[in-house]
Amino acid sequence: MSGKNGIGKTNLLDALYYLCFTKSYFSKSDQQNAHYGMQGFRIDGDFELNGASVRAICVLRETGKKEFSVDDNVYEKFAQHIGKFPCVIIAPDDVQIITEGSEERRRFLDSLICQLDPKYLQSLMEYNRILQQRNGFLKSIADTGRYDTQLLQVYDEQLCETGNYVFEKRAELLEDLLRLVKEYYDEISGSGEPVSISYSSQLAQTPFAGLLKQFREKDLLLQRTNAGIHKDDIEMTFNNQMFKNVASQGQRKSLLFALKLAEFEILHHRKGFAPLLLLDDVFEKLDEIRMDNLLHWVCIKNSGQVFITDTHNERIHEHLDELKVKYQLITL
Repeated sequence: MSGKNGIGKTNLLDALYYLCFTKSYFSKSDQQNAHYGMQGFRIDGDFELNGASVRAICVLRETGKKEFSVDDNVYEKFAQHIGKFPCVIIAPDDVQIITEGSEERRRFLDSLICQLDPKYLQSLMEYNRILQQRNGFLKSIADTGRYDTQLLQVYDEQLCETGNYVFEKRAELLEDLLRLVKEYYDEISGSGEPVSISYSSQLAQTPFAGLLKQFREKDLLLQRTNAGIHKDDIEMTFNNQMFKNVASQGQRKSLLFALKLAEFEILHHRKGFAPLLLLDDVFEKLDEIRMDNLLHWVCIKNSGQVFITDTHNERIHEHLDELKVKYQLITL
């Protein structure tokens, strides 16, 4: 799809994302996606899954209640849908995965693993719930002076049970993911630049239960939990310096694409079929070589369906024609 900014290209991709994840990629509130003056919306989509036609419907009612169904079967819990229609999206603001704090990289990682492992999603949700309760308890100790060691021990045991599972799954997947990221970065950049990426977790060196004991005094002082999987990160360096501090915009985008294509490849391999790939206006500030390399991968090497938006009609026409691939271009 091509057209000027603000004409609705991103909305079409976000509608597809909604049907894969039951929520928007760009807005935290469902109400923000309702047409101006309206209080709800309906999104219908027909998918082909394992040779069968499947219809997904997302409805936000005027009451604010959201419903999601597949083939007229309404979900009791939206989490049941995650992973049914695997999807990878790349959008301009995703560069925050590279430039911002560790929370952005954990969100990227969690989105991938949740599509592969329903237990991971449940464990992560439970961990965050317990973490919030533990932090609330630590704050109450400072406010009231009442310190119940038994209750804190219960929180610690619950955190360990869910946190250890999340850590194990992250460590297992990142072994494959980070290797693929380096391969794709070299392919997109067209050179062997000195980029290094690694998984950083406190749990890699010390058992979780030991960490919580080790940090207990600090937790009580700062009134929050300072050890756990919520501190995990993917560290990225360039020539042994922090990647985000020294990399050019083109290099940052190349690493972002490498992360997302590695995500795509892992989903493809473990699901047995290619996920949807959504590219939203990602070609700005990319040189011709990097753009050619990226399009060659998504259009030639990729066997799945790709949706691309761009503001330059002639540019996307020219590059796709050079690749000699079949495509449909919608001009908005």
